Amino acid sequence: MCFKTQIIKLQKKIQFILKITSYLKYIPKLGFIYMTQIFEVLEVREFPYFRTIEIDDVSVVGEVINIMNSRKVYLLVDHNKKRIWTHNGRNSSFKLQIYGGILAGMLRQQLKLFYRVYPLNMYSTEDPEFQEVMVQSIAPGRAQSIGKEDFSEAVVDGTVGDIIIHNPRLSKAMENINSFAQPEDIKRIFIIIAGNIYSEEDTPEAILKEEQYSTNLVKMGRLNDGFTFFNDRNYSTRIIVRNRTIQGIELYVNSYENLPSLRIKSPIIHEDKISNKGVMGTLVAAFQIPDSLPDTKSEKESSSVDE
Repeated sequence: MCFKTQIIKLQKKIQFILKITSYLKYIPKLGFIYMTQIFEVLEVREFPYFRTIEIDDVSVVGEVINIMNSRKVYLLVDHNKKRIWTHNGRNSSFKLQIYGGILAGMLRQQLKLFYRVYPLNMYSTEDPEFQEVMVQSIAPGRAQSIGKEDFSEAVVDGTVGDIIIHNPRLSKAMENINSFAQPEDIKRIFIIIAGNIYSEEDTPEAILKEEQYSTNLVKMGRLNDGFTFFNDRNYSTRIIVRNRTIQGIELYVNSYENLPSLRIKSPIIHEDKISNKGVMGTLVAAFQIPDSLPDTKSEKESSSVDE
């Protein structure tokens, strides 16, 4: 067999393999063809107090992530893009969201760190990236559910220091916060960054042809040392974390509440009370008792005479 004939046969084999491979992507149930796995995060009463279960009785991701499951937290493992998506339902508890973050890291370790963790909540439901995830097919894959046997006391204790708390720059923090899509049907009323509390106000830009407004950040002051209760309204809290650093804490209320944003009952120190320097002599003089007081009786008599 000549060399040219061997080359032609090899090319035909390669074409055949490529053709078969193109068909395999439409067969999600084959063991070695990985699509997307989806896990639900569960809270349990015993150690380690949280775990995952795999959901395999649906066809696409959108059958699971929807308004009916707004109290749940899910982890999606996209084997094609090597991504682990975290999705926190709008009404899911803060504790369940923390558990989801820990379990996402454990899934990444299970998959030998070749995967990266991304928050699906950073996209709005209309975003093309979100829509692309919603139509992905569900199929078995390499990732395994995380249960009690995957934990030890040392593992749980080691998760405490995963989030770093320090004071980020305001501009960078706001850039990271605003990169996440705003939740629907609720509005942001307060933002806490590095111990300072901010609100937002609409400033008119043009009123000649049509009213145009821009939303600007307003610094209300800084929080006192100690603890602060935000119990004057039914707030929904969102914490933004980027690179294991808390960027800020957002407080949301229902959109139908028309109370002004600048109303707050929590104790704060207003910036204008501490940022402007005063004259110490003026302060001391304000506390001094004058040598003589005005005669209020004579003043009243003179005023009656004038009348």
